[in-house]
Amino acid sequence: MRPPTYGNLITILSIDGGGIRGIIPATILEFLESELQKLDGEQARIADYFDVVAGTSTGGLITTMLTAPDANNRPVMAAKDIVPFYTKHGPKIFPQKWLGSVESTVDLLGGPKYNGKYLHQLIRDNLGQTRLHQALTNVVIPTFDIKLLQPIIFSSYELNNLPYLDALLSDISIGTSAAPTVFPAYYFKNGTDSSGNPWEFNLIDGGVAANNPALVAIREVTKQASRNDPNFSPIQPLDYGRLLVISLGTGRAKQELKYSAEMAAKWGLFGWLIQGNSSPLVDVFTQAPADMVDYFISVVFQALHNDDNYLRIQDDMLTGETSSIDVITKKNLTDLVNIGQNLLKAPVSRVNFQTGNTEPITNGGTNEEALIKFAKLLSDEKKLRESNSQQQTN
Repeated sequence: MRPPTYGNLITILSIDGGGIRGIIPATILEFLESELQKLDGEQARIADYFDVVAGTSTGGLITTMLTAPDANNRPVMAAKDIVPFYTKHGPKIFPQKWLGSVESTVDLLGGPKYNGKYLHQLIRDNLGQTRLHQALTNVVIPTFDIKLLQPIIFSSYELNNLPYLDALLSDISIGTSAAPTVFPAYYFKNGTDSSGNPWEFNLIDGGVAANNPALVAIREVTKQASRNDPNFSPIQPLDYGRLLVISLGTGRAKQELKYSAEMAAKWGLFGWLIQGNSSPLVDVFTQAPADMVDYFISVVFQALHNDDNYLRIQDDMLTGETSSIDVITKKNLTDLVNIGQNLLKAPVSRVNFQTGNTEPITNGGTNEEALIKFAKLLSDEKKLRESNSQQQTN
């Protein structure tokens, strides 16, 4: 895609973390890509239309699959390939053990639930030796360095300033997916520091820093514009009115999981980690920041009278096994696909921070209708950039 300087908008796609629930945003993306193909032909791909794609954890994996080039310099996967990828490999990524067995109990208390070997090899096989700078569009993937105790953001925009971030997409994907208690932390080296020593990464899931990476992506774009990047001229650093943002959640059981102070007051370490099929500590540290990101972006876009250019698609009504990050029964995989499809028919909604509930926007239409509108905006923006670029060349 031609740089923003040739167009009117900066286009951003963001995908949350959520394990096997990545099937939900994958279903949404399949619909969006199909609409783009109706407008621009069967070869249209998500990476052709977004200036930056951001993803955390499972969202980071989807991001790399949609933006890594194949031998023909086209995305390794089309959006329609992501759901089959999850349904085919999910059972081996999350091999189930008999709950209550001695083995599962020891694993839970003494180490990560899964060793990650199958996932790691699968990612390496699909992404090969492709590095961040080779992605077909700009990529932003949050991780967290457990040794430095700070987020590490793998951003295409930072490669000139921080060349050690130009890691293999496979290493980045494995790192951002290393959910604590689920997969082992991930160590690798890449590049050197200012003293010439190998740069070391000790990574866990990016969700502990930014499970909803939309604001991180906006930050990277804003920072790049502030550097007077000619690709952003005449776009100004705080020109949020020219942003077009699609943010996709992976669903959650906010309405079903009703913890209370009375319950939590009795919890120790183990209680905060495990309550039935859920983990209150993980729920708190992933859901609250994700809501704050949505809230901030919504307020800013509304203040700029640009709220039509921000679309957040999220389902707060997951129940039972669908809210888990690693239940891979055939029924649950099918249910997650159905949730994504039903979400397309659901009304465009926002979180009401007074009630905590997600509520439909007045006259907002359905998510499907909004995505059709966004597909047209994305297609028009791409064509405008191509036309303006051609005119400048002539």
